[in-house]
Amino acid sequence: MRTLAFTAEIDDRFGSGRISSRIGLSASALLYNVNSRLYDVIAEEHEKQAVHCVLVDECQFLTREQVSELSDIVDTLDIPVLCYGLRTDFRGELFSGSHYLLAWADKLVELKTICHCGRKANMVLRLDENGNALKDGAQVVIGGDDRYVSVCRRHYKEALA
Repeated sequence: MRTLAFTAEIDDRFGSGRISSRIGLSASALLYNVNSRLYDVIAEEHEKQAVHCVLVDECQFLTREQVSELSDIVDTLDIPVLCYGLRTDFRGELFSGSHYLLAWADKLVELKTICHCGRKANMVLRLDENGNALKDGAQVVIGGDDRYVSVCRRHYKEALA
């Protein structure tokens, strides 16, 4: 079965056009940015050769229009779309892509992360170079485990106090 994988152009931590898992699996992916017309790209690829599934990594960076286009892929081309990404940023605010995916998705599956205390980690701290939690800054700063840490709400509040 043919799967088209996409990842955000701005996230090049693992190389441009690469999706990588925390356990070391990786794959090539098409890049998207805020100007990408995902419906057009996927429909064109589907016309050349059947596309059986679309996977979008870093979906928090999708625009409202792109989420709408992905819903059109599901509804008009009958191709399943799987999206993976963060729900909220380091300030506890929804990303735009996450906002519309949460509102319009047919099904939501949460992959749980655990805080260092053992509770469910539902918040993300952004750390400075000294490991201190940041309260302000741009919503998007690309980084990995050295820059971000998942914590429970209690430890999130304590870190920002």
